[in-house]
Amino acid sequence: MTFVAINVLAVPEGAGSKLEERFSGRAGAVDQAPGFLSFELLRPLSGSSDYMVVTHWRSQQDFQDWTASQSFRHGHASAAGRPSDRAPTASGSEIMTFEVAQRSGGVTDKSD
Repeated sequence: MTFVAINVLAVPEGAGSKLEERFSGRAGAVDQAPGFLSFELLRPLSGSSDYMVVTHWRSQQDFQDWTASQSFRHGHASAAGRPSDRAPTASGSEIMTFEVAQRSGGVTDKSD
């Protein structure tokens, strides 16, 4: 079964566009990780101001291997020593993990 990791990011008001810009600058960074299947950055529309980073993996072990990798550490380096324009855009993070129990259909809209 596919393993899904969702990182819920608490993003202060007005910081969403900066967060999206940073993710855009890292586009494809995880794509070459063994077992990686897909990535989505979900922008909140209602009910919450939290963004969600959704990744799908072949297995939980593949996800864990990626989070232990140098590539992961580089992409998630702390803001210590960074210029103020590189300060964190999220004020909190919570990772939730799931195993896909059922699936139907697929994403077909290629316009994004």
